[in-house]
Amino acid sequence: MEQYVIKPWDTRDDGQPAPVDWDMQVPPEVDAIAELVMKEYEMSVSSKTLITSKPDKGGAIWRIETDKGPRSLKVLHRTPERSLYSVGLQEYVVRQGARVPALIPARDGKLFVEKGGKLWIVTDWIALTQATKVDLAGAQELCFGLGEFHRHSKGYVPPQGAKNSSRLYRWPNYYQKIAKKIGWMREMAKAYGETTASNSILSVVDKYERQALDALERLKASAYPRMVQMGEPHWGVVHQDYGWSNGQNGPGGLWVIDLDGVAYDLPFRDLRKLITSTMDDMGVWDLTWMRGMIEAYHRANPLDRESFEVLLIDLTAPNEFYKHLKEMFYDPVTFLNTEAEAILQRILSTDQTKDQALAELAKDISQYQPGDYTQAAVPATTVRQAPASASDQANWQLASPNPAAKGESKPVDVEPGKLIRLPEKESKPVRTAVAAKKPPDVVLFPNPELPFAETTTPASRQSERLKPIVATVKKAGSKPVKKKAASTGSAKTASKTGKKTVLNKSSVAKKASAKLPAGKALKKTGKSNEKAKTGTQLAKRSSSPRGTQHAAVKHPYKKAAAPSRKLTSNQAKKPRAVKAKKTGRNMR
Repeated sequence: MEQYVIKPWDTRDDGQPAPVDWDMQVPPEVDAIAELVMKEYEMSVSSKTLITSKPDKGGAIWRIETDKGPRSLKVLHRTPERSLYSVGLQEYVVRQGARVPALIPARDGKLFVEKGGKLWIVTDWIALTQATKVDLAGAQELCFGLGEFHRHSKGYVPPQGAKNSSRLYRWPNYYQKIAKKIGWMREMAKAYGETTASNSILSVVDKYERQALDALERLKASAYPRMVQMGEPHWGVVHQDYGWSNGQNGPGGLWVIDLDGVAYDLPFRDLRKLITSTMDDMGVWDLTWMRGMIEAYHRANPLDRESFEVLLIDLTAPNEFYKHLKEMFYDPVTFLNTEAEAILQRILSTDQTKDQALAELAKDISQYQPGDYTQAAVPATTVRQAPASASDQANWQLASPNPAAKGESKPVDVEPGKLIRLPEKESKPVRTAVAAKKPPDVVLFPNPELPFAETTTPASRQSERLKPIVATVKKAGSKPVKKKAASTGSAKTASKTGKKTVLNKSSVAKKASAKLPAGKALKKTGKSNEKAKTGTQLAKRSSSPRGTQHAAVKHPYKKAAAPSRKLTSNQAKKPRAVKAKKTGRNMR
């Protein structure tokens, strides 16, 4: 059993038919590991009830009845190194006085058990109830509790060996990504012009693309670059998935649960997400609600003038438009013919009141005191504090470090005007605590010549990008094999440098002949396959700010068979409303 590694179980490797509802079941191997984990604690378990599972990720929560009272058992679906970051944070905020479930130590003194390639945690089961959604008072309770959590998280430094998680420096890239992908939406609506929602999308996509670019311009002129230089511990962490299901009323006030996705960031990013989702649910941008939610948060975790300004910028970005319509990248035909039109009309109806409400809200900026960002208060790079004892350090040691994490990432000196090259997704390096270095300069508009800079190719040049490369390849000891011909002098976008090189048939033939090993024949492909391959390769080169590749999304300018998510044949995609519904989850 120790050799079994927990993976997402919505698709079984052994070919067995999946249960009807994986949300309320786990594989027998996972259930067996749960039994082994419970034996690692000083408790006698009389019963175990599965509360919820995440079959698409590989996580689950049980309520267990023990001789010490009801408790919660949870398997964290992320890697052990990443989960160690959130486990350390949970212990830290509890010590700071936050209303967060305290982790119960195992027999060996650790606050977690590592089995099945995942970390497991146990806490006491606390009876919680959701704050009311029908009035502003409930929303204010939620915002006040969020502010308390953010305040208690300030100063957190992860344990040594934990994979650091930070979005603090990525705001410019986030707005660039939104603008870029909204541009993709335009081209996909053109490519699938016969679908129901294509014309509606084309009529408004320019407006939302401009909103994202305007937000980027305003962020550039704001105090954001100076704010992030204060460093990650100065700001603390964000929850990233905060809402009525993860902030609930309990003993002493509002409790914050489900902390396994926390990351460093400007804390009011959580507040912005809560406001925009609430306005979307209400169908109107209500100034009274927005002011009430911000004021409640401000009482718990005071905002300064610069923070309020950046919060306003984040509210003006087309967050809900991008959030809901990006589904088209996974199954464009189905989405554009079924859900997209209704979603778009709801967003357009809600946004009719957005500009006026935010203009009125912006007048409140004078009520906030200016912040002091003249000097960095703490190092931007997190430095693991010296453990109080050898036993303390051993309590945070992972039993089996990720083999991919052997090469620890190190800080890199960054020249002004250049972006940090983020690690490639395939290598999955783990960043541990390192010596303090000068925080990187925040670059809002990276040099487009850099290989990792995000650029959008004009639509007028897309046909040029999709032209197949023409080459006459000579095989050693045989006649040359001719590829399908195209126009001489076509442009090819270099995959590394981002520069364009004009190639003709003779030059390509010489280079290809020199690189082709003796005795290796060049495999022929049909015309349609060649074009499809070219479009797919171009889509893979388009990387997000995190260095990940959108392999699931084929090139938006190439009309091809719609890609789909990895779903089993008997597990249909659930509507968003069903995904968000969490029942019976009183404690995580």
